[in-house]
Amino acid sequence: MHSVETRLKALMLASLAGDARSYGVLLNDVARHLRIYFLRRLADAHKGDADDLVQETLMALHTRRATYEVDRPFTAWLHAIARYKLIDHFRRNRIRVTVPLDDAEDLFAQDQSDAAADRMDVERLLQSAPERTRELIYRTKIEGQSIAEVAESTGLSETSVKVSIHRGIRAITARLKGHAANDDK
Repeated sequence: MHSVETRLKALMLASLAGDARSYGVLLNDVARHLRIYFLRRLADAHKGDADDLVQETLMALHTRRATYEVDRPFTAWLHAIARYKLIDHFRRNRIRVTVPLDDAEDLFAQDQSDAAADRMDVERLLQSAPERTRELIYRTKIEGQSIAEVAESTGLSETSVKVSIHRGIRAITARLKGHAANDDK
């Protein structure tokens, strides 16, 4: 099973290549994700604005799609657009987001910027591995699928999956050590 990032990015790349069907599927999938994103961030009195924000974000995605850098995560790019649309909405409607003091601790615990940066680093490292190896590593080490599940779905033997993953990780590690040695010079 592919991650949301993998699926949406594949649809976006196909869309950029001119596949209208993929573009329609992308917009439908993104609209569902955006609706949830906005509903979680809007106060009850403003939940009715979620659909408008989804439409504004989809229009921005459409007009700015040529600025998407294909080697970067799609969902990070999309959420940046959605976040700006939400901030614009708050400013336009003079909405000030407040949190009761009892809930303030949860705000600080939610900072996931380091996790997002780590995910981007991992994705960048994985890009250096061959496509098949990258997929095997991603599915087992990131998505948590078992070796048996991956072997069954790819038609490879469990031994082949293990060897490919091991060799891929070893190659990535060697590249990292090479970069670290160059950085020390």
